[in-house]
Amino acid sequence: MHAGKLIAFEGIDGSGKSTQARLFADWLEARGREVVRTREPTNGPWGRKIREARFTARLSPEDELHAFIEDRRQHVAELINPSLSRGAVVVIDRYYYSTVAYQGARGLDPAELFARNRAFAPKPDLVVLVDVEPKHSLERINARGEGQDLFETIGELTAVRQRFLAMASEAHVTVLSGMGTPEVVFGRVLLK
Repeated sequence: MHAGKLIAFEGIDGSGKSTQARLFADWLEARGREVVRTREPTNGPWGRKIREARFTARLSPEDELHAFIEDRRQHVAELINPSLSRGAVVVIDRYYYSTVAYQGARGLDPAELFARNRAFAPKPDLVVLVDVEPKHSLERINARGEGQDLFETIGELTAVRQRFLAMASEAHVTVLSGMGTPEVVFGRVLLK
């Protein structure tokens, strides 16, 4: 048991989850809560390895999973658990639900992925799944001008989105539309 709260923002690339995580953290801080903002992959050695592979040569599904788990294991031990223990609200942009969705889309078993992560990573109090159609997410990604990851295709993002939506049956996962301005979408976040 922990005294703090863990809120994860999830969704396919270009869904607006990072913006919503930032707006929610700002909202909580304005109300006097201690907020720890974080994201995965982290800037640690495993997270950097994952990021470097985004535009060059994607790791094999097993190597990618290993890197995500090691990055998360360090993240949980060094930041997430200590923050929760002192009563902070941890707002995380991507968590193990992304691992289940993205690696599940690459053929790995979602139940096994959940089990491996939940063996050491705390379950969030709330998962906000910001949902958009892949065609809209790709439009947003291209508008950012940062270039697409190797896996940012309609087919890949559709498979990942389906895996995310399959998680909506869990009571602590809420799905909301990511369409509209950031402020409109944030209004939906506050209603959850």
